[in-house]
Amino acid sequence: MPVRTVRLRVLMTADAVGGVWPYAVDLADGLSREGVEVTLALLGPPASDAQRAQAEAAGCRLIDTGLPLDWLAETPDAVLAAGEALARLAGLAGADLVHLHSPAFAAAGGFDVPVVAVCHSCVATWWWALEPGPLPPDLAWRRDLVALGCERADALLAPSAAFAAATAGAYGLPRQPTVVRNGRRTPAWPNSPDDAGHYPARYPAPFAFTAGRLWDRAKNVAALDRVAALSIMPVRAAGPTEGPHGERIRLIHLARLGPLDDAGVAAQLRERPVFVSLARYEPFGLAVLEAAQAGCALVLSDIPTFRELWDGAAVFVDPAETTAAAGILDALATDSDRHLDLGDAARAHAARYGMAAATAGVLRAFETVLTGRRLAVSLDGAAA
Repeated sequence: MPVRTVRLRVLMTADAVGGVWPYAVDLADGLSREGVEVTLALLGPPASDAQRAQAEAAGCRLIDTGLPLDWLAETPDAVLAAGEALARLAGLAGADLVHLHSPAFAAAGGFDVPVVAVCHSCVATWWWALEPGPLPPDLAWRRDLVALGCERADALLAPSAAFAAATAGAYGLPRQPTVVRNGRRTPAWPNSPDDAGHYPARYPAPFAFTAGRLWDRAKNVAALDRVAALSIMPVRAAGPTEGPHGERIRLIHLARLGPLDDAGVAAQLRERPVFVSLARYEPFGLAVLEAAQAGCALVLSDIPTFRELWDGAAVFVDPAETTAAAGILDALATDSDRHLDLGDAARAHAARYGMAAATAGVLRAFETVLTGRRLAVSLDGAAA
């Protein structure tokens, strides 16, 4: 077997508790296929055995750093120290470039190689999507670190144009982050069985499904709970109802499934239910993409991100209009042909958000900053 030439060495950060994990693992897999050697530095809680297996399958080296996540850290100094530790780790790994999952970790500086930071989400844009007033002190210092990190990173990426604009506005950036839309590896559906030998449903199941951090106010799951009380269509919800800072939501009418792993979510999606999200804030929404890839009909809140990504392939509803949302679900419950057509449209639309396009976009960003760094060094040498 020929030895693959290493094109580039990248230190990439990730966490194991949210959507950054599938983003990072899928991207690491895509990059490794292009000859990029990826060291995945995990912050926050350690990886599970299943996640370690995913990282190994993606061809990357996984390091549990024990460093805190920026949104879970207790002090600014903890985030700055984590950034400094990542800079040292990049040197030890021989990285040519660092790919951060939050600009906050670039705030301390100290990186000897270019830094590309992805704006997946942040407390400032999250807060202003939900509240009209100023950020509370505990969020304000986190915003300040992100702002400083945005200044010090060599390039910023965002998963949607809507979120790129929101980020630029929140931090007064001179230009918006480059848009590289997220992707997911397309599953082998609809024609292959799962590990248990079960084939995906040919016809959609008459229930609705949602997944994510149910405790997060931005997901607006309380409104979805009210929808479930009004609709004839059962609504299932997967995910935790308690957050790391004591956040908690009480759900009465949703059929709660608890936190599900990837296989558990896939089992729900293979039934091709209606996937519903009434989120008030969503920078991209990987759960929506996974549902669309499975051929689920999409009922989504009418917010800029979802309009940008799914216009023409989803039914949109005002996230505050629970009666209207319930009416949409009721209509789909009694019209299986419409349910099927919407699912087919979503699956076709999802093809544009594959990993090939996402990997290519990230590689272009890498090449741009590396070329700029080489040019800067060359000019500095000429001036000397």
